[in-house]
Amino acid sequence: MTWITQVNFNDQGLIPVIAQDWQTNRVLMVAWMNHEALVETVTTKRGVYWSRSRKKLWRKGESSGNTQIVHEIILDCDADVLLLKIEQQGGVACHTGRESCFFRVLKTSAEGERYWDAVDPVLMDPALMYKSE
Repeated sequence: MTWITQVNFNDQGLIPVIAQDWQTNRVLMVAWMNHEALVETVTTKRGVYWSRSRKKLWRKGESSGNTQIVHEIILDCDADVLLLKIEQQGGVACHTGRESCFFRVLKTSAEGERYWDAVDPVLMDPALMYKSE
């Protein structure tokens, strides 16, 4: 049995992937991979995902320049989620120009109202990251 046959892709041929900073352990993003994206990631040691909206491979950084170097790939106990320990080139993983896609924290106002607070700064203007699109 080869390593790829031990990965449990879902009915759409996809597996969720968590990208985590290899040094700080901060979760940077969640994406999806298909068989081809996983094989290319393993081969190139670069983050390659499947874009569900565009229905094509998405090589992280191909538009923004913010690529990912993959240091380690970890498969969970059910073999249906991957964890990538990555080095985020450019310091920006999120399309909003932030370090992480997880930047909104649920808070409660003095009046008892709940709201999402963006706690991370924008490090790179998205308009500049994606100027070619």
